[in-house]
Amino acid sequence: MSLTNHKMFYVSWEAFHRASRELAAKLLTGRYQRILAVSRGGLVPATILARELNIRLLDTICIASYQHDKQGDLSVLKGCDWQDDETLLIVDDLVDTGETAKVIKQQFPKATLATVYAKPQGKPLVDVYVTDIEQDTWIQLPWDTELSYSAPLVEQQG
Repeated sequence: MSLTNHKMFYVSWEAFHRASRELAAKLLTGRYQRILAVSRGGLVPATILARELNIRLLDTICIASYQHDKQGDLSVLKGCDWQDDETLLIVDDLVDTGETAKVIKQQFPKATLATVYAKPQGKPLVDVYVTDIEQDTWIQLPWDTELSYSAPLVEQQG
């Protein structure tokens, strides 16, 4: 996936925190005892959910599917041998094409998969999410960006 033909959606730390807390509110009725974060994108929302849901047991499953701005082959770098049941909450930042979610659902079909953002292709695989994102939109998450000076428009001309 190249960024040249995609819309960009920039997310601030505050907006991401707010959306992650909204996700936690949707999960309050669950009986979750463990959180499995999909590394790396799921680490931040998993930490927020762990606090908001008062869950102390966390682990990671490490699946690589992106290289900066390009989607590539899926690679499981670290698995998890936790028992699959209804007390397991799996957290990722987003579901895009659903390829990562398919791998997770195969291993943990009874667990709840929650994401902050969901694109149409992957949305059917997610149990709980907060925000719909168009398929052709690239999300710039706060840990991938930094603030910098922006010159006034009048200085940008010419």
